[in-house]
Amino acid sequence: MTNFKYLKLTKSKKIRYLMKGQKNSDYVVFLHGFMSDLEGKKPKTFFNFAKRNKIGFLALEYSGHGRSSGKFTKGNISKWSNETKFLIKKLIKKNRFILVGSSMGSWISLNQFKFFEKQIKGFLGIGSAPEFLEKLMWKKFSKKIKKELIKTGVYNLKHGDFIYPITHQLVKDGRKNKVLEKKIRAKLKVTMIHGQKDEVVPVSFSRKILKIFSNAEKKLVIIKNGDHSLSSPKCLKILEKELKKIIN
Repeated sequence: MTNFKYLKLTKSKKIRYLMKGQKNSDYVVFLHGFMSDLEGKKPKTFFNFAKRNKIGFLALEYSGHGRSSGKFTKGNISKWSNETKFLIKKLIKKNRFILVGSSMGSWISLNQFKFFEKQIKGFLGIGSAPEFLEKLMWKKFSKKIKKELIKTGVYNLKHGDFIYPITHQLVKDGRKNKVLEKKIRAKLKVTMIHGQKDEVVPVSFSRKILKIFSNAEKKLVIIKNGDHSLSSPKCLKILEKELKKIIN
């Protein structure tokens, strides 16, 4: 995985990405989750999958994530979606591609349909979390937390061993990026994969995504005993198998 490169967006902003170019080929575009990066098992798995199957591959780290520049607290769904759009335009150009979105990456993926609907030939969602800022965070925050968030602009949310700095601007921007009421009429293959034991995002989120697509060949795969990350060897094999079905 030493193929990392950087693309300059502005003088002070650069995005780290991983790419495998392939002439006259479809691409797999992997979009990672909230506060994640490209060092995990899923991007490596999909990168190696693309190599073996002789197809193109692109994955990127949004600003404030991984080794990309920028502060995490300055980022939001609009910014990260636009960065994704910019890299797809610049690097994939006119090639067709399959979106693979992990958790928040599925939300960013859904935002790409308004730019690339004719180029997208499939969508694989993994523990998908569209609109999670409102539905899984804001709505569950106590009055005290909401007050602190509005007053100071940021709330440090503890989850397991991690602390997620949730900013007020991020929550507000999330409201501008509603996707679950939309209708996408493109004819393509859409597969949602969700862990039965996902304690972060309920399976209902994957079901809601499938309802968006009115003309797609749709499928929901629930992995028994699967968690949110779906990064065990068994789960990764299932992800590869389902991606292969979309490509073929």
